Parts: sequence; C-alpha cells; structure tokens
Amino acid sequence: MARNRFDDNLREHLRASQAADSALALCVRDWRAGIAPAHPAWHTAPAQRTAFDGLAAYEPVPSWPGSARPPHCVIEAVGPDSLEGPESDEQARAYRITARGFGALESTQAWLELTIARESGRERQAWRRILSAPTTN
Repeated sequence: MARNRFDDNLREHLRASQAADSALALCVRDWRAGIAPAHPAWHTAPAQRTAFDGLAAYEPVPSWPGSARPPHCVIEAVGPDSLEGPESDEQARAYRITARGFGALESTQAWLELTIARESGRERQAWRRILSAPTTN
C-alpha cells in the first residue's frame, strides 16, 4: 500500500512538473509574440504575493490533462540593477517568468522560473526549479 501511495505521489509530481515546464515554454512564446502581459518590476517575488491567484497570472492553456487547475505564469520586468555579470549596462532589460503547474490535487504543485536578459544585442537565459512553494510573509 505504501508503494502505491509513493507511485501516485511521483506520478502527480511529474504531472505538475510537466505542466509547469510547458507553461513556462508557452508563456515565453506568448510573451515574445506580445500576447502574454509583462508587469513592471515588483519589490518582492511574484509568488510571495497574490499575483498567481489574481489578474496578474497568465494562463497559456485553458486546462491541463488530469490537473486540478490550468498551469499559469507571471511575467515581470526586472530592473537592470538586478542583472548579474560584468557586461550589464544601463540599456539592459530583463524579465522574470515564473510558472506554476498542478497535479490532480491543487496542493501538488511544481514551480519553475526563467530569467531572460537582453543586453548589447544579445540575450541570456537562466532558469531554476523552485523546490517548494514560496510562502507569504
């Protein structure tokens, strides 16, 4: 019985991870096409606000197979002072895209984040997986 529960949990985590990964790719595509909204820079991480449950969240698809909710993302501009690296300049622009996917239960979630920096005619990308849902302060 414990093995069954482990298998179910693993399957749900994979479902949420696939939903978050797909949402991240779709949100980047829609943002580049001018469809997904980018919000101005905030002073706290989007997951620490109600952005994901309010109007700031963007849903690139209306549903995800077997998930409690459709995956979604928040896209925000990041000020040039937050860019890392010696080549950062005042004309640099960066955007942080945070995606959240769900399993069959809303409590099963996966989070991914991608930062895209545009500077000096080039683009850099850095992504990370958020291991647990950020908490509200």
